[in-house]
Parts: sequence; C-alpha cells; structure tokens
Amino acid sequence: MTRKPNFLYIMVDQQRADWLGCYGHPVVKTPNIDALAAQGTRFDEFHVATPVCMPNRASFMTGRMPSVHGLRYNGCTLPERANTFVDVLKADGYATATIGKSHLQPFTDMLAQHPDPGLNGPIAEAWKPEAGSYDREEPERYVEGDRYEFPTPYYGFDHVDMVTGHGDRAGGHYRQWFRNKHSDWKDLCDPANQLPHSYTCPQAYRTPIPEDSYPTAYIKESAREYLANTADKDQPFFAFVSFSDPHHPFNPPGKYWDMYDPDDFELPSRFEDHENPPPPLQEARQVFENGGGQKTPQTAFMAPDREVREAMALTAGMITMIDDAVGDIIQSLKDAGQFENTVIIFNADHGDYMGDFNMLLKGAWATRSINRVPMIWSDPMDRTEHATPALASTIDISATILERAELDPYFGMQGQSFLACVHGANHHRDSLLIEYNDGLTRMGFDKPARVRSVVTQDWQFSVYKDQDWGELYDLKKDPRQTRNLWADEAYRETKARLFETLSDHLIGQMDESPRSSRMA
Repeated sequence: MTRKPNFLYIMVDQQRADWLGCYGHPVVKTPNIDALAAQGTRFDEFHVATPVCMPNRASFMTGRMPSVHGLRYNGCTLPERANTFVDVLKADGYATATIGKSHLQPFTDMLAQHPDPGLNGPIAEAWKPEAGSYDREEPERYVEGDRYEFPTPYYGFDHVDMVTGHGDRAGGHYRQWFRNKHSDWKDLCDPANQLPHSYTCPQAYRTPIPEDSYPTAYIKESAREYLANTADKDQPFFAFVSFSDPHHPFNPPGKYWDMYDPDDFELPSRFEDHENPPPPLQEARQVFENGGGQKTPQTAFMAPDREVREAMALTAGMITMIDDAVGDIIQSLKDAGQFENTVIIFNADHGDYMGDFNMLLKGAWATRSINRVPMIWSDPMDRTEHATPALASTIDISATILERAELDPYFGMQGQSFLACVHGANHHRDSLLIEYNDGLTRMGFDKPARVRSVVTQDWQFSVYKDQDWGELYDLKKDPRQTRNLWADEAYRETKARLFETLSDHLIGQMDESPRSSRMA
C-alpha cells in the first residue's frame, strides 16, 4: 500500500452492543458483521458520549463532548463553524461522502416546546443566531420530485445522499427516490394499507413497502454505487454509510418481518429483578400499571413480556436486513479493488433498553444497554481477530481515524486515539464521562433531566441534577445493574472516589479552542 488508507465507516441507529452474534447474542443472525469482527478488533467496552442521536453524532464528528460542541440534545444543530475530522480528511485530499442518516441538523419541522413560555423578551437566547443554513435536513427541502441538490461541503462531506427519519416513513433523498420509483407511493405509505399481523407491541407496523424499496436497501445501493465509482482511482476516500435502522418503529419489510419468532427471545431482566428500582424505573412501572402510553413516540416505556419479545423479534429482523446489506457493500468494495486498502469500521450511535426491566427505547435512566455500543475496527494492516476490554468513547473515534491517516487533530479535540488497541493494547482510558441532556420533561422528572455518568472497568456511577438520589453499580458482580449501591454505607469510599473522578471530568469540559493569540 503506497497511498493513504480508505475508510468505510458503517453506523447503525439505536443498537446496543450485545445484539450481534460476535458480541454473544444467541438468536440474532449477523454473519457479515461477525466476519468483520473475525478480521479485526472488537471493543467490548465501547461507550457513547451521550445516548442520544444528534449530540452523539456531533461528538463522533468533532471529537468533543456535547457540553463543548454545543449540540446538547435532539433538535439543536451542530454549528456550521464547527470543524470536524472529515474536514481534516478533506483538506488532506480525501474524497468524502455521507450516505444515509446524518442528523446533525433537525429533520422535522416541528417547533420545540419552550421551557419557559412566559418569557417573551425582545432577545430570546444567550447567543445570537448562528450564521448559516440549518434546514437542510428538514422535509421542505425534499417536497419536489426532482432530487434536492445538497450544498456542499456539509460538515466536511463533498457527497451527500441524505436519509432522514426512521423506518418506512424516512425522508430526504430517499423519499424523493421512493416517490419516483412507485407511482402508488401514497398507497404504500397509507397506514390504512398496513399488512395484516397479530403483533400488539406499540410501534409494530407491517409495512407494505417492498424490501428493495425500504430505506436500508436504498442506503445499501447508494453506498454500492459510490464504492463502484472508486475503482481505479488513486484518491483515498472516507465513506460514512449510516443506516436509520434498527431504530423504532418496529417495521422490517418483507421476509424480515417474520424471520424471527418472539418466543425465541428472553428478556435480559424484568422489573421485579431490580432490588431497589430508581425513580425513573418506578415511574415507568406506574405509567404501565395505569394503562401505559408514551408522552412522545421517542419516550422510553415499559411493556409486558410478550410485547417486549415482539419488539425484539422485529428489531432482530431489521438488524439482519442491515447485516445482509453490509455483506453486499463489502462485496462492492472488493469488486472495486479497494478492500485491501480500506479500514472498515462498524459502530452504533447509541443503544436501546431492549427489554432491560421490561423497558424499550432509551431515556434519562442511565444503563449499559443504552450507553454501551458495538465498535469493530477491521484494518488491512492486520486483519486478525482480536477483542479488547479497553474503555473507549465516541469522542475517541475522530482522533483514531486521523492518526491512522497520519494527520494531526485540531486544537480543542477531546478524544484520544485508541489505535494502539487496534494493534493489540488492552488499555485506553481509566474512566470515561457520559452526558445526558433531555429536551423534554419526562420519565418522572420535574424538569428536563441532566445526567452525568462515570464508567470504569468496575463501576458505573450516575448523578442526576437536583435529585436526592443517584446510582452506583458494581459492574463485575452485577453486570445487569439490578442492585443500586448509592445508599449503601459499605460503598461510601467508592462513591466518594467516583465523585472525585466525575469532578475531574467536569472540570475538563471547557472549550480549549481557540487558543490565545497573544500573551496578553
């Protein structure tokens, strides 16, 4: 290899680490992703910067925590003035492409609920509005039949093939393509035409959209076309292929709908398994006992065993469809003659409770299932199988890719390269910080939740702002997090030590960039 490596980065949406065969799942079939792990490094303790889509994707792009880069919760925007590691690659001559879900800007046109509607002064925000356009992912851009020509570069990407939303109602360029492909597209999108089924799980929807017209297929074919065009080209590329599944709603198309039987799945834990349920779990239980329901389609909720199993089976179908797409994409990479010079990375933007204590989706309650995600790095320098227990974070990805491309990170990047772990090291961080900032009041909180967690190899410690409770779990003895040790006097010293660790992390959450330009 005489030139710099290519990068094929595959991201999935809302998938916890243990829902892949190579991470030990006993039912879900993921042979193509498993093959990647068999030819690379699997990180067993990889965590998000925050278990929320938009802010964690911004942390991926910038190598910075949400409290520093500014996209703190869904509905905010990543300022266009922010540099990303893709900008660095582009400046060095890389071709850059994002195919699928980006979600660095809002992709709905729904106005947010103001936290204090009584404030109507002439100046509403602490900051003047950001210069630039922040509506490029909104539906209005994709109403017309002709493909919306995306202004580039978009956070460093020269080629943009946008998919917004989730499931068979996804928007963006996908929606324009879908309307052009199907003259009866309105009928295919009409909820009244849902195919018959017996599932009772909320958001279980049997779409009439064919497999080859579902967003996963569109993203796959767009990626294959892009990779085919790299054949015989010397310019290195970074291709970000981002699937909008297996995020709810639970609607795998065609054969993937009934590929799995709900009876084949076991809940990882039930509500009764928690010895001292924290307030968010108690609130979810109370709502469940009073008839259930969600404040929004994104609000985490508790469901009976059968409905959780149904959600699991349908999620498994979406994951296997992605796995099939991954196999086709990698074959296209090989057909283009680029496999031997391409680093292939597989990751998720955050996890899902997916049955933990009968819970589904994600929320302010901090658990490993929403914070711990898969990370697989398959490198042409050494495609041998290796698993590392090293602690690493989403903010570390950008620094690692730049080091592999022999490029320097920019000032203010908080991430630390874990490339040594790809080469066999088993230690990276002693501890890591996870932030959670909610944009709505839910899960029993009296205001939008603010949570900060510290994770070490042995402990998870979570502090909830303005609450008289918190959480401490011994991950070695209690990996399912069934006993909260926060109030246990026997762990007072451990709790104090982790408070100090959290304080150290929080002190570091200052934006170091720009550096001073003069001595004084």
